Amino acid sequence: MGELRPLGDDLTDESRALAQALRELFEGLEVSVRRYAARRTRDPGTFSRYLNGTRLPPWQVITDLFTDLAEHRGTAVTTEAIEFVRGLYRSAVDAGSSPKHAVEILERQLADADRVSRRSSVRGDVLGDALLDRTHRIADLEVRLTQLEADWSAERERADLLAAAHTDASELLQERDTLRQEVTRLGAELRAAREQRDAAEARCDLLERQLDAVEQPRVLPPAAASAAQGMPRILVVDDQPDNLLAMTAVLATLDQELVTVSSGREALKALLDHDDFAVIIMDVQMPEMDGYETAAHIKRRPRTRDVPIIFLTAMGVDPEHSARGYAAGAVDYISKPFDPWALRAKVAVFTAIHLERRAER
Repeated sequence: MGELRPLGDDLTDESRALAQALRELFEGLEVSVRRYAARRTRDPGTFSRYLNGTRLPPWQVITDLFTDLAEHRGTAVTTEAIEFVRGLYRSAVDAGSSPKHAVEILERQLADADRVSRRSSVRGDVLGDALLDRTHRIADLEVRLTQLEADWSAERERADLLAAAHTDASELLQERDTLRQEVTRLGAELRAAREQRDAAEARCDLLERQLDAVEQPRVLPPAAASAAQGMPRILVVDDQPDNLLAMTAVLATLDQELVTVSSGREALKALLDHDDFAVIIMDVQMPEMDGYETAAHIKRRPRTRDVPIIFLTAMGVDPEHSARGYAAGAVDYISKPFDPWALRAKVAVFTAIHLERRAER
């Protein structure tokens, strides 16, 4: 078994604690880093950096470690162990949250979307060539059939002889019909490939705009910075640490205090502790208490029922989901990946409304 790299220099206490826990889990597998990386189809160098604390792994990597360790030992991993490591992971994410980390996450997502786009483009070219070939063959058959029909019309008295001389007419008709069916199928596949490519390109555009928002923070002048201290708060609710980090990076330059929580229950507690939230940005799909249920609790409380809620969801904005979101009290319903500039503009509008109402009071 290959020796693990030593822990990285200048690690935060949280990153060091998480790396030590991951090393203990990995050593229980009794395999080398290279062999385990090959088993999970991962880059061994990247996985080694996960274990020495110089790079924060996705939560899926840690879940895979628990699964493989349980299979190796023949016993299930306890819930307490999983929750302990989850706590270390959240602490490491909070301690390491920075625009640089957000850029790494968004760049990985951009690479994935670009890969899908390129595959879709290649698939579309192949289907387009096949479709063009079938179309040309159909045109050729149509010419041949037209010629046969012209011959039959010009020499009706020799119809029987012509039919005998061209016994392949029925076969040509059958081949033409078969090719037409194939053209229909290839056309449908081509449209699907183009739609997948367009969706991937749109995702690339959104991710690039998110990178621009993260990499070009706006520096406040001293007067604006002091005024920002009186700005209301923004509550962001999402159970995925990567999503919280990305939204924090996008909204950080709005000069408002961001409060991030990872569950509906934590959101309700934050609303009890503070009553000056201008807007709530909430994920729909969360364990235990989803966004719809959390919104219902918020709207039942007199202190918080007027706080606007913007739902963010990866399920897509179809009439059924959006209708349920508006019924739960949302003022807007946005699908992921979101346009960072549109989200910032919406938050700025609700902040201005909140400040006007506070001034009137």
